[in-house]
Amino acid sequence: MLWLLLIPLLPSAALLLLWIVGERGHLILPSTRRAISQSNSDGRRRGILAAIHGYVYGRWTFQYIKFCIDSLVPKMTPRLKLWWADHYHGKVLTTELACEIVKLDHDIKRTDLEQIIPYRKARDIVLRGSPPVTLLECPCRHARENPCSPTQVCMVVGGGDFVLEHHPGKSRRVNQQEALGLLRAEHDRGHVHTAYFKDACNDRFYAICNCCSCCCGGLEAMVKHGVPMVTSSGYVAEVDETACIACGDCEDSCPFEAITVNGKSTVDWERCMGCGVCEGRCELDAIGLILDRRKGLPLDVRHMAVPAGTD
Repeated sequence: MLWLLLIPLLPSAALLLLWIVGERGHLILPSTRRAISQSNSDGRRRGILAAIHGYVYGRWTFQYIKFCIDSLVPKMTPRLKLWWADHYHGKVLTTELACEIVKLDHDIKRTDLEQIIPYRKARDIVLRGSPPVTLLECPCRHARENPCSPTQVCMVVGGGDFVLEHHPGKSRRVNQQEALGLLRAEHDRGHVHTAYFKDACNDRFYAICNCCSCCCGGLEAMVKHGVPMVTSSGYVAEVDETACIACGDCEDSCPFEAITVNGKSTVDWERCMGCGVCEGRCELDAIGLILDRRKGLPLDVRHMAVPAGTD
């Protein structure tokens, strides 16, 4: 029975073997070795299982997301939903705020983000100036039979080497202007910008996803299955009743089912995530976003802490 005592050591031994083989035989890609080296970055020891989870997520992203959408999320218990949201969560961004992240020209370290990202795992954020942006085929759209297009709309912000090396046919690096153009085009299509933070990626800001309500697993998990994994942008939609003609465009376009029209448009404050899709759809400018601190503070890099390395 002595061999049973060795079972807990197997993951560590397997990871060590991968490292050695990669150094000498180049059987694993350089980005994999860097990911292993960075698994304990920022002084936070993530542990061997967390490192393996991060590798599995990055290496088999499409299979991972499809399994979550089809099999895992629909069967979650209430307790598991809360746990999942804490480890895999997003912050809705307006188009303006999403563009500011892409245009960031200096490093920012901001701590104490409870009012911006109210999840236990999101204790701090480090945002790098002039971040490289890598477009990845959207795993959520990839998992659907008839996905929305275009499909290459997931924006890995900062890093991205792992994605490029492991998904060469489904990813590409883009410059700042291409990234900004994509954000604006996705807004025009009625899609939601969401900044995602994932513990599979060292508990850090990972990507800006451009989400449609029909394909996105995160929005589906929240709206259909009650998983509180997306938090408000810090804004809420407000209707100008004198201009509203109750055409229903805002109701039809709202990805969070937060608007109803019965003679006039009415916004459900609890459901509204302040994404701005309704604002972009209203031709009469009868609905717009207003800042509401009860919904949390916006993730606005222009108003965050001083640049890293300064007093």
